Amino acid sequence: MKISGVDIRPGNIIEYEGGIWKAVKIQHTQPGKGGAYMQVEMKNLIDGRKNNVRFRSAESVERVRLDTKDFQFLFADGDLLTFMDKDNYDQITLPRDLLGDAAAFLQDGMDVVMELYDERPLSVQLPDTIEALIVEADAVVKGQTASSSYKPALLENGVRVMVPPHIGAGTRIVVDVYSQEYVRRAD
Repeated sequence: MKISGVDIRPGNIIEYEGGIWKAVKIQHTQPGKGGAYMQVEMKNLIDGRKNNVRFRSAESVERVRLDTKDFQFLFADGDLLTFMDKDNYDQITLPRDLLGDAAAFLQDGMDVVMELYDERPLSVQLPDTIEALIVEADAVVKGQTASSSYKPALLENGVRVMVPPHIGAGTRIVVDVYSQEYVRRAD
């Protein structure tokens, strides 16, 4: 589907110079002289390169629709992650860095959504939040009881997050996978 260069929005997947790119940031600029343009920061979904491109309103780009499929995370073997297609039980192995920081939050049996382009996996979407166990939490410093004070805590997966002072080791909490922030205490 063709769209105008100034209609690109963050998160759009476009085909540009033979590659598949995701728009990360956009800035619409209307200079006093000349036509308006859209400054787009893009990331190549295949090799990870970044690029800044200026699109004028007269230019059009091909917007790509990715196929999505439900997969289940099976296990990790070093830097390789193995997933199973929930429809036909086929297994696929992907490098850990395809998921970035979110890979630390994978749990055995977790349901994920994989985005594919021409049957090739480009990204893996985890649930937005997960439950995790705190294995270590710093003690509260006396006098540091302002409502905005948070303390560092270590989760069972090795990730450090900031938690409210009343949360201690052994507590299950809900964590935002992508911002790596404390959401609430688990029920």
